[in-house]
Amino acid sequence: MQLWVGLGNPGVQYALHRHNVGFMALDAIAEVHGFGPWSKKFRSLVSEGRIGRHRLLLVKPQTFMNDSGDAVQQALRFFKADETALTVFHDELDLAPMKVKVRTGGGLAGHNGLRSINASLGPDFRRVRIGIGHPGSKDRVTGHVLGNYAKSEMEPLSDLLGAIAAEAEWLADGDDTRFMNDVALRLQQE
Repeated sequence: MQLWVGLGNPGVQYALHRHNVGFMALDAIAEVHGFGPWSKKFRSLVSEGRIGRHRLLLVKPQTFMNDSGDAVQQALRFFKADETALTVFHDELDLAPMKVKVRTGGGLAGHNGLRSINASLGPDFRRVRIGIGHPGSKDRVTGHVLGNYAKSEMEPLSDLLGAIAAEAEWLADGDDTRFMNDVALRLQQE
């Protein structure tokens, strides 16, 4: 069982925030791959399904970003899994908008959701970093991260989420490089 966690904040008022792009990615994956309905478990919304030969649990913590680690730890403990089974989808300020990078481990870059998970598990989990870009000055970061995507960003965002979902089997197989390359290729063709 792989656990794919999308980071975000619960509630309709946060639904289109850049900080919620992890939730958005899981919603797209669930829809494209025909996952089951979302239900409440582990202080999260969860949906179970398969991608290729892999069984996955999609997890959207409902604890707010700063306490995501508790929900993630509950799910991992239930499945007797460790951080090697975990993939976290999150927004990344230090990556250009609509770009995707995957890595295992690394720093937290001030991301409170990652900090919470790291405090529970350590740093050695896989991360799907979804670029939201930096607003240019440090004093504008909070408003940017906690702001809605602009209308002009909605079509590119939809294309990005569709590409992530369409290429998710590479991620499930552990071929992070192929996943990143194929997502980028799909976006060039849009």
